[in-house]
Amino acid sequence: MKVKKVFLNWNEVYHLLDQLYEKTQGKINHVTGIPRGGTILAILYSHRFNVSYTPYMSNHYSDLLILDDIADTGVTFEEINSSYPNPKKGALMYKSSSTFKPDFYGEEIPDDYGWIVFPWEREDSETIQDYLV
Repeated sequence: MKVKKVFLNWNEVYHLLDQLYEKTQGKINHVTGIPRGGTILAILYSHRFNVSYTPYMSNHYSDLLILDDIADTGVTFEEINSSYPNPKKGALMYKSSSTFKPDFYGEEIPDDYGWIVFPWEREDSETIQDYLV
């Protein structure tokens, strides 16, 4: 089965980061990311909005945002949330079928949106369905 791929460019990523920041402004003083895509975003967020980057996840900061590129199935966020329930969770994109809804997200997308390829990924990257086969 061929899965539709949607390729985002850097301008779209920055636009989604700006949307995310509008929702988090004044509520977040520290940011970290879920490896791999979330780490890139956390560093971008830190520089773009002058928020302290923290290289590790911690339950000690209620104003910490743990970022990932997408809440797709929700599994990654559920695992992170079980160990780090105190910090806020955020994603550039939140798929409406995800089992986990982040506290903050740039855009909500429908389940049939397609497989998103972010600019830091290879254009020939495989979808999760391909990895699981």
